[in-house]
Formats: sequence, C-alpha cells, structure tokens
Amino acid sequence: MRSPLRCVPLILLLLVTTSCEAPRPAPRPVRPAALVRLDQVGWATGESKVAMLLAPADVTGAKATVVDERGRAVRTVAAGPGRGAWNAHYRAVHPLDLSDLRTPGTYRVRVDDRVRAESPPFRIDTAPALYTPLLADAVRYFQAHRDGAGQVDGPWRRSPAHLADRAATVYETPADEDTSLESTGTTIDVEGGWYDAGDYLKFTHTTAYALILLQLVRRDGPAPATLAAEIDHGLAWLTKMYRDGVLYTQVGVAGNDHFLGDHDSWRLPQDDDALVVQPGDRRYYQRYRPVFRAAEPGEPISPNLAGRVAAAFALAAQLDAADDPGRAHTRLDTAARIFGQADISAGDLVTTVPHAFYPERSWADDLALGAAELALAGKALDDPRAAEWVDQAERWADAAAGGDDGLSVYDVTPLADAELYRLAPAGELVDDLRGRLNGAVEAAAADPMGAASGSGGADYAARQLGWAATAALYRRMTGDDRYAAFATAQRAVVLGANGWGMSLVIGAGDAYPRCPHDQIATLTRTPMTGAVVNGPNTAERVESLELAQARTLCSAGAYTRFDRPDAQYLDDMRISATNEPSIDFTATGMLAFALAAG
Repeated sequence: MRSPLRCVPLILLLLVTTSCEAPRPAPRPVRPAALVRLDQVGWATGESKVAMLLAPADVTGAKATVVDERGRAVRTVAAGPGRGAWNAHYRAVHPLDLSDLRTPGTYRVRVDDRVRAESPPFRIDTAPALYTPLLADAVRYFQAHRDGAGQVDGPWRRSPAHLADRAATVYETPADEDTSLESTGTTIDVEGGWYDAGDYLKFTHTTAYALILLQLVRRDGPAPATLAAEIDHGLAWLTKMYRDGVLYTQVGVAGNDHFLGDHDSWRLPQDDDALVVQPGDRRYYQRYRPVFRAAEPGEPISPNLAGRVAAAFALAAQLDAADDPGRAHTRLDTAARIFGQADISAGDLVTTVPHAFYPERSWADDLALGAAELALAGKALDDPRAAEWVDQAERWADAAAGGDDGLSVYDVTPLADAELYRLAPAGELVDDLRGRLNGAVEAAAADPMGAASGSGGADYAARQLGWAATAALYRRMTGDDRYAAFATAQRAVVLGANGWGMSLVIGAGDAYPRCPHDQIATLTRTPMTGAVVNGPNTAERVESLELAQARTLCSAGAYTRFDRPDAQYLDDMRISATNEPSIDFTATGMLAFALAAG
C-alpha cells in the first residue's frame, strides 16, 4: 500500500513533515560544578558523619546519593541549610548528614541535582581499623626524622648523621639573633634525638612534648609494635640533655650575618658530616652544631621546660614500673630533680633560640602536668612523695584553669586535667575542660566548614587535632559523649573536610601534600608518610614565602580557586607556612588518632 503522503503537493508535504516531526528538547542547562569535602579516611560505624557540599549558590535540599564500590546507590540525603560562603567561587556550604551509613565498606557521595559533584572515596569501618594504620604511619615519620647513628631502614635512604654532636660545644645563649656565639668551653654528647621539623634543629621543648604524647599512646593504647623503640630513641637523647643539674635546650642554630645556620642550606643531614670547615667559616655551625642551656649552672630552670621535661621522664617511669623497677626509680628521681628546679618566679620563659620559634607564654599547665605524672609514677612505685605531688598538681591545675585553648605544644592543660583526674577526680577539672570545649563548639558553629580553629593559621592542623584530642580526653574522663560529634568534625577537617579538600596528614586519604617543606622528603623524593603538616595559613604569610624564593624543587600545584582572602594553601616545598611537618604536630595527631581508635 502506498503512503498517502506521496500524493500530497510538495509544499504541503513539507508542512506536514515539519509538523509531524517530534519537537526537539530544549538544551538542558549546564549544572555548575560543586565540591564534596569529607574525611577521606572515613568514619567509624556508630559515629556522626557529616560531609560538606561547596556550591556556587545556595542549593538547600539538593539530593546527594551515596554509592558503594560497584556504583550502587545505598543512601540518598538532602543538603542541609547553608552555613555561609566559603569564598567568591563557592558561595554556599551545605552539610550532608551521612550518619545513617553504618555498613562497613568503601563509598562515594555523588550530587546531580542543581549542581554536580563527586567526593573522594571514604570508608566505613571499625575505629581501630581506620585509625591504627595512622598510628603506625606516625611512627614512621619519627623514624625518618632520627638524628645520629641509630638509623632505621626505610625509603628515605638515611645514613648516620651529625656524629660531631657527640662532642658538641656549649655556647652562651645569644642576647639576640644577630650576635656572634661565645663558647663556654664545655663540650657534651648530644648525638641522637629527632629533628624538630623540616630542618635539622633539635629542641628539648618539642621533644619532651612529643615524648609525653607518644608515651601516653603506649601506656593507654592502641600502640604500634614499633612505638616502644622510637620512644627509647627519644628518651636516650632527652637524658643526654640534662646532666649535673643543667638542662640543655637546643642543638643547632638559625643563621645570621655572621654565619650560616640550619635553615640556610638545603641538604641531606649526613652531608653536614662531610663539611671541611674551621672556626670562622660560614658553614662551621652546620657541622659543629652549638648547644644552648636553659639556665646557667646552679640556676633554676624555666618552669615550662621543668614541668614538661619532668612529665616526660615521669611517664617513662610509669611505663618501666612493672618490667624494670630499677630504671623506673632512676627516671622518677630524674623527673623529681628537674621539677624541683622550676623557677616559679620566672618572667620570660625559655623555649628555643630564637624564642619566636616557639613563643610560649604559659607555664602553670606544664607544672600541673609534670606534678600529675610524678604522682602517677610515685603511686606505681610506692614512692612516699606521691601525695605531695598530687597536692602540687591540684594547685597548678587551679592556676592553669580558665583558658580557652585545646591541647597543643603551647598549652597542655587538657592533658594535665585528664591525668590529674585519674588521681583525684574533681568537678573543677571537668568544668575547665567543658568551658574550653564549649567555646570551641561555638567557634566551630560560626565557621562554614565547622572548624574550631577557623580557616587557617599557625599550627592549624595540630590545633584541630588538639581539639579532637581534648574532646576525647573529656569523654574518657567523664563518660559524657556530648562532644563526640564535635571531635569527629575537627578530625575530619584535618583529613579532608576543609575548603581545599586536602588531607593534612601525608599518606592519609586520597589527596594529601606531595611536596612538604622537609629536606629529607624533598631531596630523597620519598613521601614523608605519617607526617602532619601545618595546613592552610594566612594569605600574607603564604604570599611572602612564595615571593621570597622564585624557584622550587617540588611543587604539586596551587589551590588558588579554593583560597580565601584570609587563608591560602600551597602544596610547594618552599612554603613552610602550609607544608612543613613537625614532631609536635605529628605527636598531637598520634594521640588524637589513638583516642579515636580506642
């Protein structure tokens, strides 16, 4: 049969053909790109889980789908009300509550409703499965930063270094950063220890802090099998830094117009041992590194140092109490002597040379922690001084109360409160932690990403982890979980739930710093796995470092689209302000992850 259209005049055929054709769909509007930021390590099955959707405009109510490894949808959630703008590109930040996701597995979040976005993968698992690997990684960072002869095999291809420290000259502490050094004529053995950060300086101040946290992890668990040997390495060096009643604070020096210091050359640590130099040569102090004292012989010790160093040795005594009581008593006596030398009339505190490296201003917290650890060790060893140390811990804890900081290298009050609570539970200790945490919760509520420490700044990642640890210590003390969701959120900020989508722990998650400001990592081109870096910092600080050095040995790109007027992040070895790891940052992370795992 013929088609009737074949008999229709041409013009009519064209009209009919046009009118019979299906209408073309209107072009679908292009959905603007958005971002999903979340904890790239993941969440424990029973804890709160909140991701953040960064969108170019408000998309409250937009649907997000959680998919498993096979791409199958397992949950649908709606974007919560906006928390404010992140920057000019991302004018709205919306929480995505994933707390109902409890089945172990690996997932992603996909958004295809008004905006398009997909998250990095993340896991749901038990807390130990998620966080104990991070503890082992943190130990690897300390191993990579060992100084001296006692090196550990690893990808960093390390060799014994700074063996001249076995007969290092003690110098008078310079009055300012621009003066020449004056020898005291004394030499001591300070070989070993850990490098403080991306440089090769060694500090009593930060080593004692790191040892306190590492020993707490070992005492309370869960502890990697490698941790005990690393603690022994750190304690061996700290023991060398106190002799005949004198506490030594530092090995190495920053440079000035008279000589080159530790920061003035990028090289592997063992290269310093090959230098052929004489007194007066510009690089003399890179091979023959100076040592400085906390005080003149016979003089009392700055109370912040006395408290934290005493705490480190008292914790060692606790760990030795069962297996090696003789060594435990020796370490307790060392801790007691150092604590007894505290200068409680001190005005200016001693930390490092220059003081600006670690400008600590408080010391009652250090003495409270020192006394608490002495008392715990005294009880374990049946030492009659234990009751006196409890009294002192209570007195100094009362003096340190009322602050607004979480745990950090600058404020150990949360640890002092928690350790003293083991000995003498008191409502005042709970109130102090609760007051600090309430202020932090309020600050986090005002931040678009829910970060208690805002968008960036000095010690940013460590401060976030310190808040997570503080909340966990409170929960362990009291059994009260009112700050559990807050702790999870602060940890998440460090592990990727920030505006830049970067995990600030190297090796943790999908995106993390590839070019840290670390001489060993950069020059050996190996990842500094386990290290916690500073994270985003003030725009002024980042830009000044970028301009100061035009060339770089390693850069993994800028993240300018995610920068804010007040904060920037740059993954570049030049930028110590964002990408430098340190032992105090990493130790704080280790404690926070151990508390989460436990």
